[in-house]
Amino acid sequence: MRRTPAAITVAALVLSLSACGGNAGQAAGDAPSPTDPAQVTGAITVLTNRTDQVQDGTLDGYAKRFNQIYPHVTVKFQGLTDYEGDVKIRMNSADYGDVLSIPAAVPLKQYPVFFAALGDATDLAKTYDFTDHATVNGKVYGIANIGTANGFVYNKAVWRQAGVTDWPTTPQQFLDDLRAIKDKTAATPYYTNYHDGWPLTNWGSALGSPSCDTAANDKLADTDQPWGKGKDLKTVDGLLYDIVHDKLSEADPNTTNWENSKALIATGKVATMWLGSWAVVQMRAAAKNAGANPDDIGFMPFPSQQDGHFCSVVRPDYQYAVNVHSEHKAAARAWLDWYITKSGDAQAALSISSVKGTPLPSDLAPFQAGGVKFIQLSNAKTALVDEIDKASEIGLSAQDYPRRIVDVARGAAAGDLTGVFDDLNRKWSQAKGSVG
Repeated sequence: MRRTPAAITVAALVLSLSACGGNAGQAAGDAPSPTDPAQVTGAITVLTNRTDQVQDGTLDGYAKRFNQIYPHVTVKFQGLTDYEGDVKIRMNSADYGDVLSIPAAVPLKQYPVFFAALGDATDLAKTYDFTDHATVNGKVYGIANIGTANGFVYNKAVWRQAGVTDWPTTPQQFLDDLRAIKDKTAATPYYTNYHDGWPLTNWGSALGSPSCDTAANDKLADTDQPWGKGKDLKTVDGLLYDIVHDKLSEADPNTTNWENSKALIATGKVATMWLGSWAVVQMRAAAKNAGANPDDIGFMPFPSQQDGHFCSVVRPDYQYAVNVHSEHKAAARAWLDWYITKSGDAQAALSISSVKGTPLPSDLAPFQAGGVKFIQLSNAKTALVDEIDKASEIGLSAQDYPRRIVDVARGAAAGDLTGVFDDLNRKWSQAKGSVG
């Protein structure tokens, strides 16, 4: 596993964060929603991974609208290209903005150490979805702006050229369709986005789709073999392995580029990528910019069915939190609330708003028409799963885990799929025993 200053392991992160935790606990406080905008003052800094929205002025435009209601608050944005790496380092001090997206490597049980409580879970769950993902002891510490369904972004024109018009219903059929694309078109059937790394982590979001089981994540805490026969992770990771092993992806994963991949799929040079539904609007924008047809960009579910229907797991995107050290918690909370409920950012991104009752975005209309079942995973045992994952040093949400699968599949690392799964099962079993 790589160890660099910007990409420390989860285990090391927890140790360093724990060391900082004593001071953070002393500064703990709540950040309730303010009731009188005229009394809310202060300058706040918002950390964001959306560097594009910083550069194109979208966030500044939101801030101007926000100031129409909260005229005494100044909002500044810091766009971070390596968001996860930079914020993890900054969280070893008190200087990690006033509002931030919670890094994936922070264990749920440590949320109260670093973030201000936003309210009671029972109350906030009446307004927002996904609050259970950031609830500790009945308090919510983060609220998502959007939820994202998971599936394959694909170029429909390329798939039609290959003679495929129906969604594949099994992993084998999906592989056969990619082979048809390779044989009948000039497109690269699948694009891993290996070099940037973070897009590969989305494969972990397929957990629950093959089985259509809302308890899929919780069950990881109770099994010694998550990659055993019939298990979701074996199905999901096995498909990624087979795509690469069968040479249905780009020739050299080290040369992939996330920003360039948008134009590649938009213009039909790439056929398919596994991503969240949030990516559809970006690919369609790339098609428009390239003079291609935005309507060629589609979205399909994971190729597996239960009782005759597909299942797509809906998960929260980044959850927004208030720094427990912030000197302007009321202003920070005001921005967080306004951004999620009033900015319209979720709708602009064709994403699933976390605000209950909001209609599904248009890009998911084919899922509705096709009878795809949307499910949310239970989080009853998330804290325990996090502990086992940390002890195993697998890193289910980290880049190195799917990268290893790709490396073995393409012959850049020793071993085969059976060996990879045996090793993962061994590490998980040992960690589960030690945590237990």
